[in-house]
Amino acid sequence: MFANDQQQQTAAILMATLAFAACFAAWTLISVIGLQVKEELALSETQFGILVATPILTGALIRLPLGLLVERFGGRSLLLTLMLAISLPLYGLSRADSFGEYLLLGLGIGLAGGAFTLGIHFASAWSDPVHQGLAMGTIGAGNLGAALTNLMVPIIVMAYGWRTVPVVYAVVLALLALLFWSLTRDDPGQIRRRRESRALSLTTQLAPLRDARVWRFGLYYFFVFGGFVALTLWLPDYYHSHYGLDFSSASFLTLMFTVPGALTRIVGGWCADHVGARQVNWTVFWVCLVCLFFLSYPPTTMTIHGIDRDVTLSLEMPLPVFTALVTVVAVAMGFGKASVFRIIYDYYPERIGVVGGMVGAIGAVGGFVLPVMFGVAADVLGVRSSCFMLLYGLLALCMIAMYYGIAHDSRQRRLQEAIANNFLRESAMPDAEPQRRDAGAFEPEPRRG
Repeated sequence: MFANDQQQQTAAILMATLAFAACFAAWTLISVIGLQVKEELALSETQFGILVATPILTGALIRLPLGLLVERFGGRSLLLTLMLAISLPLYGLSRADSFGEYLLLGLGIGLAGGAFTLGIHFASAWSDPVHQGLAMGTIGAGNLGAALTNLMVPIIVMAYGWRTVPVVYAVVLALLALLFWSLTRDDPGQIRRRRESRALSLTTQLAPLRDARVWRFGLYYFFVFGGFVALTLWLPDYYHSHYGLDFSSASFLTLMFTVPGALTRIVGGWCADHVGARQVNWTVFWVCLVCLFFLSYPPTTMTIHGIDRDVTLSLEMPLPVFTALVTVVAVAMGFGKASVFRIIYDYYPERIGVVGGMVGAIGAVGGFVLPVMFGVAADVLGVRSSCFMLLYGLLALCMIAMYYGIAHDSRQRRLQEAIANNFLRESAMPDAEPQRRDAGAFEPEPRRG
């Protein structure tokens, strides 16, 4: 690779990461300023869950269409357009004054969630096959934008009021869009497609979605990414309501979740490249299973009737222990988010846009559905730790699907290998070469996942 190509590769990955970080910060903005809106409008827990989840809905729905578009037009021009488009509803958010207006503008801001689909395709097109996990993990570290929101928003709110925040975000996104355009170039694949005037049909683009494996990967991402987004949105209010922390302290402690969950995505991508994405996924699930078991246990008071007197025991998770456990969950989810997209590349290297878009959409749906379910569960059960109970059940479903999915893939691989070996053994020697080409249809699937 020439020096100029190497420089363009570095610029593409770094600028796509910055663009995704800025978009992710905007995507999760309402989770923080939503605390102010909740108090102003006296929202219930369910209404608050809908408010913070609304941008996630648009981000989920837009990912597959953007995945189709990015395979045709490339990520550079689409990322520029997306960042400029998001600036408009961000500015409008500073002037909203009713619940309906907040929801409508939240849907517009939610377009920011599609930045990952564009960025991951752009970075993948500039990266070599050996380091795909690291490149995609680096882009995924743009989840750090949520941490920037938790860090910067309270500072701006205390200095200028919360309505200044979306205006600042709108200006920063517009400026970053222009910087991104000036420092990057179209990816090699897009240049080649433009030169060859070659465009895939919609049927061809959507063909991989008939594979059940794609939906299984989507379920994994529903947990690792959807769960990450949901907790990012929910934790500020959880700290505030359950532990009685003020707005600034709740936002700061949420950083202990968002920062590790973003940065470890880079390490997770590297591990998926060298250890294997499937092994990383299994480890992630087991670590989360243990942590969520303890996080799910609600504050409990037990009375033991003794011989001479009653003994009362109170069980409640201290704040430091709670923060430590959610940090471990964040680290595990960071590894999981990277490994899921590495396994997608292992199976669908030419369909990162569509397959990645669909898997990303399923994950983003989790980011929308889970906060709403958290709110409903808290209202119905009256137990705040019910959000972790829901995640525990979801994780159990993921592990069951993964176990039987791996077993099915192993049986299919052994069957394909046996058929291929028998086919070659029974072939006559003069015809061996053409028959080997036919037998290629029975080659086993990628083993790295």
